[in-house]
Amino acid sequence: MAEAGFEMKKLNYSVDSCSSFSATYFPENIMKDFPTDQASRWSSDSNIPPQFILLKLERASLIESITFGKYEKTHVCNLKKFCIYGGLHPENLVELLNSGLKNDNQPETFSLKHLVEGKMFPCRFIKIVPVQSWGPSFNFSIWYVELVGTQDWDAVKPCIQWYNAFREREAIRLCLKHLRQNQCLEAFDCLQKRTKVQLEDPLLSELHWAMVVKGDYEATEQLLHRAVDNGLFGPYIHSQDYVPEWSRILPCIDEDPCHRPGMRGGHQMCIDTNTETIYLFGGWDGVQDLNDLWSYSVPSNSWTLLSNNTEEEGGPSARSCHKMCLDQDHRQLFCLGRYLDSQHRHTNNLKSDFYMYDIEQRKWHLICEDTAAVGGPKLIFDHQMCLDPEKRTIYVFGGRILSPAPGYPEERGLAVASSSGISGAFLSEPQFSGLYAYHIPTSTWRLLRDDPIGSQGVGPIEMRSRIGHSMLFHPSERKLFIFAGQRSKEYLNDFFTYNVDTAEVTTVTDGTRRRDPAQIPAAGFTQRATIDHELNEIYILSGLSKDKDKRDDNVKNSFWVYNIVDNKWTCVYRNDSSREKESDTSNRVPGEEPCPRFAHQLVYDHVKKAHYLFGGNPGRSNDPKMRLDDFWSLRLCRPSQGQLLTRCQFLIRKCQFRELTEVDPIRAMFYLQNNLSAVVDRTNDEQMAEFHQLTNLLFRTEEQQEEDELLNGKVDSAESTVNSSYRLRSSVFDALARFFPDYMAQPRFSLTDFVAFDKA
Repeated sequence: MAEAGFEMKKLNYSVDSCSSFSATYFPENIMKDFPTDQASRWSSDSNIPPQFILLKLERASLIESITFGKYEKTHVCNLKKFCIYGGLHPENLVELLNSGLKNDNQPETFSLKHLVEGKMFPCRFIKIVPVQSWGPSFNFSIWYVELVGTQDWDAVKPCIQWYNAFREREAIRLCLKHLRQNQCLEAFDCLQKRTKVQLEDPLLSELHWAMVVKGDYEATEQLLHRAVDNGLFGPYIHSQDYVPEWSRILPCIDEDPCHRPGMRGGHQMCIDTNTETIYLFGGWDGVQDLNDLWSYSVPSNSWTLLSNNTEEEGGPSARSCHKMCLDQDHRQLFCLGRYLDSQHRHTNNLKSDFYMYDIEQRKWHLICEDTAAVGGPKLIFDHQMCLDPEKRTIYVFGGRILSPAPGYPEERGLAVASSSGISGAFLSEPQFSGLYAYHIPTSTWRLLRDDPIGSQGVGPIEMRSRIGHSMLFHPSERKLFIFAGQRSKEYLNDFFTYNVDTAEVTTVTDGTRRRDPAQIPAAGFTQRATIDHELNEIYILSGLSKDKDKRDDNVKNSFWVYNIVDNKWTCVYRNDSSREKESDTSNRVPGEEPCPRFAHQLVYDHVKKAHYLFGGNPGRSNDPKMRLDDFWSLRLCRPSQGQLLTRCQFLIRKCQFRELTEVDPIRAMFYLQNNLSAVVDRTNDEQMAEFHQLTNLLFRTEEQQEEDELLNGKVDSAESTVNSSYRLRSSVFDALARFFPDYMAQPRFSLTDFVAFDKA
């Protein structure tokens, strides 16, 4: 709402009602923030649901967030789980939030849902419903509540008008759906003409006429073919969760198994999507840094050793924790940064060398011996580097600056020495590098944002530098997407963008507002991120924690997708596999997923929609020098338009089969064997089981048939004005309509869903 130009401010409210209160813990106490006063709270008189407190704002408002204040100490009555509802009337509220509070003394701010059908949702009442306290047998307590939003009438008035009109229109559409489902077609036509409200898109009305009214199954399938040809199932496909398919990439049978990269972590990979070639350089094998350069051809499934020792060929020395990016159009690889053990650091070798590898000429070029001397970053490691191909500009952000002081790399995948999991160097105050831009044609560096040294603020506008973060460039949006990471001993979970043309920083998540851990990637774990600018999606593979103390208790893989347009995270899968199950990675077979790890590399081919993962550190406490050399591909799959069409055909033909069983069982049997069998997905166990059970319909008794009709019809057959065939077809039509976009289809709910029985 702030982005729309509305002024966000604290909103005044009163307490309208509450379920109960105990002693002097009045509900009005939550209007004042006195964290040192144990009596300044509302406390329910019971912990038996339902308990609630209902707040009434001075006037209708657009609410953006809610803040809960707390007592100065932890307290057993704090809300571990709660729900928040809002609306214009206390009898008609919708859920705005389902979350919980930490049991500490820090205030927590939550974003509230304020959009319905893409429009801002006005509220006059806010209802807070405690679900569980931190002490299981204790009553619920709320210490302080603050609401932030706008009461600007110019903003609120059109939202109320739209919302009232929306409710009226949806009520009419629900009536239209109910009338048509119950074969009251004359009343349906009359209501639709009188109100001029359309139930659905004309294509779906035509589908209903063919399928339900006429029972013309052939015409129904033709209409669905037309829908597929027009891409109308696209939104439904897009709404489906991805299904991950990992595949182990094994060398060809006749290929020398030694002619491939060895075990390593802290290496770098880039992919050329034009030639489907992956480049791999350097890393740490558990004993020493490496300086071999490899290429992998995806089409031929073969590795090529481009250089066994890049330093001998005028290229970079052996290194790990560096970064590399690829200019596909000009066939050039760029390499910057490295880590040096403390015993090898001295003034003369702390220069930040910068190299370019010409792929066509297979030759290294030293661009600069020390980027810091020409306006670039000092020698850094664990930074991030992205290329803007249009402007031929490389962006470098973050990373820790190497100095003669002792240090230890986490990114390289070494076992840490201290009990905290962070070495002595990280206990001192480290230095971090800012945001730099390197223009390739002119070979010039610019400092865009320096690190705000000593800043205690959390806001991403400062662009606090860090290590272990992710940074991706979106060429169409002209933005860098930066998120997560670590700064000293603080794990960051902020998320912001930097516009490379305007230098504008925009907050996506500031890291201070609580969100359900099941809805966002966890902080403190190694993250590898890629981007698909065509789909507007960011992908994150989260592996082991680099903190040794956290690692043994948090062995897991998780893969996340962030939709840039919808601003939504989705967890594709999460695997908390035990270390015993992962103890032997050498015997894995294709089709299984890789074990959790850190210090690995992940690249993405946005053309073929495939990820590739190589190597890393599995974090074995009993074998700290162990590194991996396994190679994997990952594809994220959703049902295709053709697969959905086949699923629709299965529903349609199953309906026709059920009708045939009632009039001609012999014909129905042949239809089952030929027509229906042809559209069964034999890879779907659930559909196969359903197909096999259909034969039971051929041998149903009259009693079983009557019971089936009652369960499907939801009304007594003696009172029903709808014949069984019409009702059966109508239910199938409802299932087909779910594959169409919401703006085309009838309401997803039915009028009968809102009928409830009073409690006894």
